[in-house]
Amino acid sequence: MEKIPAPDLRREEKLKAFDRLLTIMDELRENCPWDKKQTFETLRHLTIEETYELSDAILEGDKDEIKKEVGDLMLHLVFYSRIGSETGSFDVADVINSLCEKLINRHPHIYGDVVAENEDVVKQNWEKIKLKEKGNKSVLGGVPKTLPALVKAIRIQDKARGVGFDWEKKQQVWEKVEEEMQEFKEEFNVSGEKEIDKEKAQGEFGDLLFSLVNYARFIDIDPEEALERTNKKFIKRFQYLERESAKDGKSLGEMTLAEMDEYWNRAKKL
Repeated sequence: MEKIPAPDLRREEKLKAFDRLLTIMDELRENCPWDKKQTFETLRHLTIEETYELSDAILEGDKDEIKKEVGDLMLHLVFYSRIGSETGSFDVADVINSLCEKLINRHPHIYGDVVAENEDVVKQNWEKIKLKEKGNKSVLGGVPKTLPALVKAIRIQDKARGVGFDWEKKQQVWEKVEEEMQEFKEEFNVSGEKEIDKEKAQGEFGDLLFSLVNYARFIDIDPEEALERTNKKFIKRFQYLERESAKDGKSLGEMTLAEMDEYWNRAKKL
């Protein structure tokens, strides 16, 4: 028998908390010199920054920091809604009700008579419904142009998969990776001295990265998260190198690569 979720015993408390946030937002917008000056445009870059801070907290597994960053993002969403209400464009009720309608419409397997036996079918239905809603002529029309390239590659591939344009087996994808690696190697011969065509080599390198992102998707790895974890690992080891070599009275600029490697190898064991 399917387990039925317990009733939300804190629903009233949550509603009061949200009402309190709306009240504070109104007070800040009407009385604070900084808040009064903000617009959609001035908040935009701050929202992007807050999103990355939330992402960082998630990767660190810091629950307290996640809670804080979720709050910061929620403030921004309420802020945008307040600004929208001032011109009669929309308010927070419009935003939430529109979201609720969208969720209901895009989950016909929950709120309709459509059968979805697994996650892939849910995603395919989502993309097909989204295409009809927005009237996009392209499945890829909903991919934001300003997304970072790596994240954009992931979204492009997800959307193409949602309408069935995808490889059938991961072996096929890996063969594509090897093919792109060979093509790049031919354009950028590491053992030769011949000057390369940088524009062409860049194109081949982009193809290689795209194919690696595709393979990562097939083996259920988020390539953006994987790269960020490697970034953090490198930073941790490099800072160990800086700190420990300084304790020994050495300067990075004056050390040989072999000397630095000794500290690096120590850092790898931590």
